[in-house]
Amino acid sequence: MVIFGLAGWSGSGKTTLLTRLIPELVGRGVTVSTVKHAHHEFDIDKPGKDSWLHRQAGASEVMVASSRRFALMHELREEPEPSLDELAARMAPVDLLLVEGFKAHAHKKLEVHRPSVGKPFLYPDDPHIVAIASDVALVAPLPVLALADVKAIADLILGEDGFGAWRS
Repeated sequence: MVIFGLAGWSGSGKTTLLTRLIPELVGRGVTVSTVKHAHHEFDIDKPGKDSWLHRQAGASEVMVASSRRFALMHELREEPEPSLDELAARMAPVDLLLVEGFKAHAHKKLEVHRPSVGKPFLYPDDPHIVAIASDVALVAPLPVLALADVKAIADLILGEDGFGAWRS
């Protein structure tokens, strides 16, 4: 499974790009999964629901399953946060795992940069950033792609990670 990430400051458009990029890649025959790093405590469960009560009672893992999907919640309970590699190993195999967040992990990344957000570039401090996508023309020592050009971004990802046979 190839790992490729989108890195950028909050408000730069990473999630919007991902939701446009996934159908483009899937349309090219690439199987895709995603992982998103949350910088704060989050909960996909709802207080009072059976699964929430199971977790509150001390269950290490709770799986909720239906005919359409399943979700596995794992309580860390004083364990350290798992690494991206550990999380990826728990996922079903796919061609491409797209990552939002996990800036410190050593995987190839596209920096999503909007000058209007008012934050500095990430690429000078991250040697794993291979290109930049922006909503404005930029001059940089890396390839710069238009943030709206999803086809070109998909080409970059597939080319960077050796998916040459799938390039359109």
